[in-house]
Amino acid sequence: MTEIKVDDRLDLKGVVCPINFVKTKLKLEEMQDGQVLEVIIDDGEPMQNVPRSIKEEGHKIIKVEKLSGNSFRLLIKKGGGNLAR
Repeated sequence: MTEIKVDDRLDLKGVVCPINFVKTKLKLEEMQDGQVLEVIIDDGEPMQNVPRSIKEEGHKIIKVEKLSGNSFRLLIKKGGGNLAR
C-alpha cells in the first residue's frame, strides 16, 4: 500500500463549526492544486459538516481515519476550486 504524501497539516480538535471549515478552506487556498492537507477534527458536527463543505468547494477527501478519542483524520486533495455537482 502506498503512503500518501501530506503537504500540510491542521489540528482542529476542539474547534467549533463553522470555524474549523473556515480554517480548512483558508489553508487549502494557500496550497497548490493536487497537494494534500491533513486535518484532524472532532466527531459530531465537525465530522458531519467539514467533509461535505470541502467536497462542495471542489476538493476531494481521499482518506478518513478514526483516531483514538473522539476525533478523525481527513486527508484532503486540493482540487481546482470547481464547484462539485
